[in-house]
Amino acid sequence: MLSTPPLCAAILAGGDGLRLRPLTERLAGDSRPKQFCRLFGGATLLDETRRRAGLIVRDDHQLVVVNRAHAPYYADLGRELAPGRLVVQPDNRGTAPAIMLAALTLLSLDGDAPLAVLPSDHDIADELTFMGAVADAVALVSAGREALVVLGIEPRAPETEYGWIEPVIDPGAAVTPIRRFWEKPSAALAQSLLGRGCLWNSFVMVGWADAFRQVIETAVPEITAAFAPVGAALGRPAEMATLARAYAALPVVGFSERVLVPMAHRFSVMRVKDVGWCDLGNPRRVVESARRRGDDPPWHTGAVPLTA
Repeated sequence: MLSTPPLCAAILAGGDGLRLRPLTERLAGDSRPKQFCRLFGGATLLDETRRRAGLIVRDDHQLVVVNRAHAPYYADLGRELAPGRLVVQPDNRGTAPAIMLAALTLLSLDGDAPLAVLPSDHDIADELTFMGAVADAVALVSAGREALVVLGIEPRAPETEYGWIEPVIDPGAAVTPIRRFWEKPSAALAQSLLGRGCLWNSFVMVGWADAFRQVIETAVPEITAAFAPVGAALGRPAEMATLARAYAALPVVGFSERVLVPMAHRFSVMRVKDVGWCDLGNPRRVVESARRRGDDPPWHTGAVPLTA
């Protein structure tokens, strides 16, 4: 029996971080996006994500997807990552093109392999438990190359800025089919979802690289058309010009809205207990994470509104 290739990680670090910009500009003194900021005084969010990924993914199997406009902030990555693992997008066109490019890059470098998609703007209190759940999802998809799993977090509150997952409820199952995804619900709907046992969508996903490619090609025809010449160009002299043409033809395409929502039947959800997970999407969550770490940041009052 053929062995499963080593797990790879695609760390998404190409976003512009606009919602957190008032805070990050105050902390960093420039317009760098949040993933390149030291929000908690130590490592940047991107470096923390790479360290967390390293709990289960070898360093030479980590890809980092960035945006060429942010080149001054990731200059050292080209030296730190294994060859070909710094994936540079010509522009930020949303998470669906970023994941597609990561999948195609992995297919070009290693062939098909299990892939964990990890955003670079999360804070997690119990990292060992969370990454253990990612490893469990890898074991699940290793048994079937069509499988795609998203980690769903047991919610602490009726959060309206997160996506939610409504699972097919099976009290005895850690992994279940998905009834549907809900994107940024109203306060009343979020309260209802909380009461119905729905989960926060962590946007941490696991599947084989080619399964991600296939589901994006099925769901988003404009990516299929724009990326048609990209796979053959990766690693060759024409790569950057080919990518520039592909991205120029694309609108901003969110993976949640354009892939997860219409293709919910292609995904399963793995329930993860409350591990202190949060998406650092606004200053209020950054303050909450800082206080959890025992720090009461002086910048949390006054100039930076917590509801931004």
